Amino acid sequence: MCGIFGAVSLRGAPLKHADCLPAMAAALAHRGPDGEQIVGHDCARIGARRLAIMDLTTGDQPFLSPNRSVWMVCNGEIYNAPALRREFAQAGYPFRSTGDIETIVPLYERVGPDAVGRLEGMFGLAVWDDQRRRLVLARDRAGEKPLFWAQVAGELRFASEIQALLVFPDQPRRVNPVAAGLYAALGYVPAPYTMLTGISKLAPAHLLVADRDGVTLRCYWDAAAAAARPSRLDAPTLRAALLRAVERELMSDVPVGVFTSGGLDSSLLAAGAARVMSGEQIHTYAVRFVEPGYDESPNAEAVTHHIRTNHHVVTADEPALERALAAVTRGLAEPIGDPAILPTYLLAEAAREHVKVVLSGEGADELFGGYPTYLGHRAAGLYRRVPLPGRAVLRWLVNRLPTSTGKVTIEFMLKQLVAAAELPMLERHLTWFGALGPDPRALGWATALLEPFPSDPSLNRLLWLDFLSYLPDNLLVKVDRGTMLASLEARAPYLDRELLELVLPAPATLKVRGLTTKAILKEAARGLVPGDVIRRRKRGLSVPVARWLNTGLAPLADRYLAAPRLYPAAPTGRLLAEHRAGIGNNARKLWPILIAELWAERWNVDTESVRLG
Repeated sequence: MCGIFGAVSLRGAPLKHADCLPAMAAALAHRGPDGEQIVGHDCARIGARRLAIMDLTTGDQPFLSPNRSVWMVCNGEIYNAPALRREFAQAGYPFRSTGDIETIVPLYERVGPDAVGRLEGMFGLAVWDDQRRRLVLARDRAGEKPLFWAQVAGELRFASEIQALLVFPDQPRRVNPVAAGLYAALGYVPAPYTMLTGISKLAPAHLLVADRDGVTLRCYWDAAAAAARPSRLDAPTLRAALLRAVERELMSDVPVGVFTSGGLDSSLLAAGAARVMSGEQIHTYAVRFVEPGYDESPNAEAVTHHIRTNHHVVTADEPALERALAAVTRGLAEPIGDPAILPTYLLAEAAREHVKVVLSGEGADELFGGYPTYLGHRAAGLYRRVPLPGRAVLRWLVNRLPTSTGKVTIEFMLKQLVAAAELPMLERHLTWFGALGPDPRALGWATALLEPFPSDPSLNRLLWLDFLSYLPDNLLVKVDRGTMLASLEARAPYLDRELLELVLPAPATLKVRGLTTKAILKEAARGLVPGDVIRRRKRGLSVPVARWLNTGLAPLADRYLAAPRLYPAAPTGRLLAEHRAGIGNNARKLWPILIAELWAERWNVDTESVRLG
């Protein structure tokens, strides 16, 4: 694991700002505190900051081919590296390391850019082919690891995080109005956009090839094609595949931990890890909130006590959350609208004292239908069957319920239901999952994203949409940045390729059955985790933002939301007044806008030409 970066001249001219490469490395120091190395010449330079996890003594990057014509850096882990190493060692390749990353070099030498299709793992990687003057960038199938790029005056620059690209004096800092509009609607920026004009995010499962003829982008793994295959999913097959994924992702030369919540996803990972190593070797971490209704740490402690892990509880009180907010807004050159990045950072900071790698449960909800929102769509269907006068009465009754600032309360969910139940399914979904709510651009984006998928009228279309964007562009961003700010690697076994291709085509009825979410996963979990964990209602990692906006964050909210620079036409003043008066819980709408305003100020972003609602 590391932070990767580089700059190449596609025209063969000397790099204009070669002296910026060390500054790129410094901007990514949190991703790799264990070492730094840059290789290259006047026309091309690439480098890495290293977090040593595999092959602690000989695994320094970049890796070069024996004739020094191919240079490679990779942020991530390659889980099928042992098989690749055997294949190329038998062919006589002179490996200089014993780890996983170097196996990419002989694979590229044999098949070129198509090499990425044979990699199993999580990765953002770059290969510079000096003989062909060709740069290859690639990102893993689900989007666990990030990769950004920019093209300026004949040069292509890339980095694991945006701030490394901002060290160049000729890199513009202007807001991308399309991305900013999508962020306001969704609460995150979907690939390939970023909030800055001229900087792009490489999409998951995509390959970029750049040479003197230009830049081409293509998909090397097709989620829609995987979803169209015949389903072969059943509980025993799923259980076996998940346990194999956990075992693969425990690959490490340093201690490994698990983020736990007491829910099904993380408990299943901890139980799977305990089948590979003794519980005493596994460190587990749970967050404790002091806000009533938010704390689930007793549930996590009960599960980890069952498998006898070395358990740690991290307190996320208001001072700790304020410290995390300062670290995130100071250190990340992109607005991350999910407040769960704050406890994620606190967990990572605590975990880093004992381990360098953690397993995390991201992906399970999108693959198996775990969100209450999916049940909400079924409730909306029932609601629409009620005659119009009856619906009016129900809306009136629900909207009379006192507003709560608690965690996913029944009151909040009922108000969300009656507010959006009569919208078309896709618009309703974006309303429930988003920030200020969908606009025509967001709806068009979502429709286009789903176009290649089977015309399945079931909930599968919503699960596929969330897998394609909400997962990689929101949740995995939260996990990667939150953990890497503390120099910790997170791995998501539910996003193993074998699991993806097993679950994506499965019928929605195996995932959401009646009022039961994750039905097939719960079947697979029997005998591995306690029954009360399987039956427990999903709560998720939430932050008491609603109360916080009225208390400790009130001065900050007043300053930035009364007259926002980036979104001057947004009704944030009215929403904040309603929130303060207890008329409505508007935290989900206000928080992403507040974060965007803090981002624009911290990174000196030009917002003058942007007028967004």
